[in-house]
Amino acid sequence: MERKTKINAEDDKQELVITREFDLPVDLLFKAYVEPEIVEQWMGTKVLKLESKNHGSYQYETTDPKGNKHLFNGVIHEFFPNQKITRTFEMENTPFGVQLEFLSFEKLTNNTSKLTMHVLYKSVALRNQILALPFAQGINMAHNRIQDILSKHQK
Repeated sequence: MERKTKINAEDDKQELVITREFDLPVDLLFKAYVEPEIVEQWMGTKVLKLESKNHGSYQYETTDPKGNKHLFNGVIHEFFPNQKITRTFEMENTPFGVQLEFLSFEKLTNNTSKLTMHVLYKSVALRNQILALPFAQGINMAHNRIQDILSKHQK
């Protein structure tokens, strides 16, 4: 089955552009990134803090199958409801460092929308390490969960 989430990774660049069209209105798609209860559902994580505003921050915690806890956090630099979020993202205690994410939410029709994520890494090598992981499969699965969970909210 074809993945609906597309990842564009040009050679010798330290960035990715990830796009996905959803059968969801843009305001509902935006909620997937700003409402803690929804974030927890599609990310399978616990939201410890989520300040959805300019200069806000967030922290998530997940537990792997072996019972180890992992923290993810960042700072929200720009926040424009139903339009865009600019934020940092960091997985603590990993070699991956901080990445910068530009999330754009676009209304296509009253019932469809598009998410574009422009992600910048410190280096090309670091970006390539991320791509060597099951990253594409994971983000596609996460986006599928957003579609499934929020489709139920529409009804």
